[in-house]
Amino acid sequence: MSLTERETHFEFGENWKNYSKTIDQKRIDSAIEGVRKLFPDGLAGKTFLDIGCGSGLHSLAALSLGAASVTAVDIDENSVGTTHELLTRYAPGSKWSANLVSVFDASPDVLGTFDVVYSWGVLHHTGDMWRAIERATSFVNFGGQFAIAIYSATACDSMWKAEKKFYSRASRPIQWTILQIYKAAFFAGLTLSGRNPVSYVRNYPAIRGMNFSHDAHDWLGGYPYETATATEIHDRICKMGFIEERSFPLPVSRGLFGSGCHEFVFQKA
Repeated sequence: MSLTERETHFEFGENWKNYSKTIDQKRIDSAIEGVRKLFPDGLAGKTFLDIGCGSGLHSLAALSLGAASVTAVDIDENSVGTTHELLTRYAPGSKWSANLVSVFDASPDVLGTFDVVYSWGVLHHTGDMWRAIERATSFVNFGGQFAIAIYSATACDSMWKAEKKFYSRASRPIQWTILQIYKAAFFAGLTLSGRNPVSYVRNYPAIRGMNFSHDAHDWLGGYPYETATATEIHDRICKMGFIEERSFPLPVSRGLFGSGCHEFVFQKA
């Protein structure tokens, strides 16, 4: 079975569905600031496509920043359902839709093209990252923007790929055990570096409205898994007919406890 098929993927949507129970105004505000970092001029009057909508939190952030309409898509039925529930609750009267479709099956002829195409931390989990990125760029209007976040390549990529493949297929008790071991090691690392683990977890929602436990589960199980350097992302997307507007590349890391995402915003030339 191809890695691009839903059945081979970690249950991202189940994790997002559970996470959505923690969403409150504080998390929404943090998500809005995360999107505003990429689009400091806001999104007023723009059409917005959210590829891999997850919980729907960033679709909601786009509407809060003035997007004229939001089209949210995901391959996971739980993510689509969770997005529908969240936007129904927090964005009544706004123009939006949530659709169950893979980036590989969607087409501009059906979905249309958009002023902004946004895919944060998603396309490296599709099973064919560069083809997914190329497909995503096809939805951008001329002069429009493409925002993307992709895992940074590290020295531990092979180890994490093997771990994720195992974790994503493991039973719940085994996943829970691995998660506790990871948390203990991560907190020990924070302590040794002089940081307070309790404060770290308490302040974690400031990171785009996220939740540490759900993010840790997502990290450990995030299979399929691919990475890239910031230079690779810049060069390959520019060759697709884009110009970089702004970027937030990460420093080189060993990746012992995981990897963060390089963030980019490109404009279609």
